[in-house]
Amino acid sequence: MMCPVPPIRPPHVPVLLGPLLAAVAPVSRTWVDGTFGAGGYALGLLDAGAERVIGIDRDPSAIAMAAPLAAELGARLTLVHGDFAELDQHAGGAVAGVVLDLGVSSMQLDQAQRGFSFLRDGPLDMRMTQEGPSAADLVNGASETLLADILFHYGEERAARRIARAILRARADAPIETTGALAGIVESCLPRAKPGQSHPATRSFQALRIAVNDEYGQLARGLAAAERALEPGGALAVVTFHSGEDRVVKRFLQARSGRGGRANRYAPEAETEAPRFDRVAPAVTPDAQELAANPRARSARLRVARRTAAPAGEVDLRTLGLPRLVLET
Repeated sequence: MMCPVPPIRPPHVPVLLGPLLAAVAPVSRTWVDGTFGAGGYALGLLDAGAERVIGIDRDPSAIAMAAPLAAELGARLTLVHGDFAELDQHAGGAVAGVVLDLGVSSMQLDQAQRGFSFLRDGPLDMRMTQEGPSAADLVNGASETLLADILFHYGEERAARRIARAILRARADAPIETTGALAGIVESCLPRAKPGQSHPATRSFQALRIAVNDEYGQLARGLAAAERALEPGGALAVVTFHSGEDRVVKRFLQARSGRGGRANRYAPEAETEAPRFDRVAPAVTPDAQELAANPRARSARLRVARRTAAPAGEVDLRTLGLPRLVLET
């Protein structure tokens, strides 16, 4: 008689893991974790019954840190240094499920040298791939108009123009090279946060990170790739952390389940096509117990849908409610 295999324990419990696993049950066959990070979702899926998980991450440090885990799990975990916008190609065939945990990971936030956090002074970097132009390049090189547009459209920052002007004044004296310097500039433009409110620099740092990493473009392409990769009945589960991301995911699922309308009154009405997704569940948010254990979960929302047998098709970006900057590029 074989002894039962003990469950694999992740290094940390990711946001909304329990509700996610409940929503996609039963878990079996091959899954794609398109945002591998520290591996929490992948390990949760393996623990719940997945035979294999393909873990994708465009951050090379995440793949390097997971190498011992991959060696331990063997064929059950395949690591791919790549982009979840191409997850269908990385999967190499139809899969039973796709999980996307959007935004920056706790691992990245906790490393000051990565430049994602205004709470830890470090180089103003924010590059998930660790390649290409950094946040410092953007902050020190972009025009006032472009900076203001990024802060407003990606961060929903009402004081975008005031902050952009302050950035240009500061960089005229010396380049802005650290997270602390940028956070100080943003703070000088906004009222002091009241107890319980987010840090004044939260929206600006979010906006710049999104711009540096083309996160909205990646999301739109990743959702389309998930549609191509999923087998009939396969589950798509997406965890978002701000309203802009959630709006895009919601619009995508509405449009691809035959319930699409218009992203705004100027956008064309979506054509009626065979639904690519059904059983679209309402968004799930963390309960009080999870919020007490992990305050970072406070803005998280989970959306889950099941793939139909209809062939994948082209996605009209205008139906997704993407920020104007994405549609103009």
